[in-house]
Amino acid sequence: MFAIVEAAGWPIWLLIIASVIAVTLIGERLLFLRSKNVVPARLLNDVMQELKLHGVNSGMLARLASSSPLGRVFAAGLKNMNGSTEVMKESIEEAGRAVTHELERFLTSLGTIASISPLLGLFGTVVGMIEIFGAQTAVGNTPAVLAHGISVALYNTAFGLIVAVPSMIFYRHFRAQVDSLTIEMERQAIKLVEIIHGDRKP
Repeated sequence: MFAIVEAAGWPIWLLIIASVIAVTLIGERLLFLRSKNVVPARLLNDVMQELKLHGVNSGMLARLASSSPLGRVFAAGLKNMNGSTEVMKESIEEAGRAVTHELERFLTSLGTIASISPLLGLFGTVVGMIEIFGAQTAVGNTPAVLAHGISVALYNTAFGLIVAVPSMIFYRHFRAQVDSLTIEMERQAIKLVEIIHGDRKP
């Protein structure tokens, strides 16, 4: 591995740094964006049961808000459950925007890495080409320098694509996952509002 890095020259370190950041972001998002963590399946039923037994209190709201992103949306709505349907929906929408922003955290960074990695590979290719042309002398080419320049050009191009392709795949995957989770949270929140205001049976 070190031999490849040495053959690729110093531009490869930019891509190595980008790859480490990308792997870290992908791992963090894989753990955070699990459906059971964001939109627990039985949360709505549990909330309705607790409302029937104990009603709304500050301890229940605090516990609900800290349980999951969907719980935070529910807690925002339950704080205003004695108001009109419109007021309750507005509070839920405000909380939903904040939660969606949290779900999208780091995705811009991951998308940026996916976009710039081929450019960093191209930069390494240009550096390699400069070394090749710099090896030109009056008596011809210096083979060692010429070979090193070709290695720098090819390794950086390849590694740039190796970093970019998985980063873009996961970026697209996470974007779709956030959209899906957001729609599910909206559906659950609307159901909560309609049940509380008597427009829908539990």
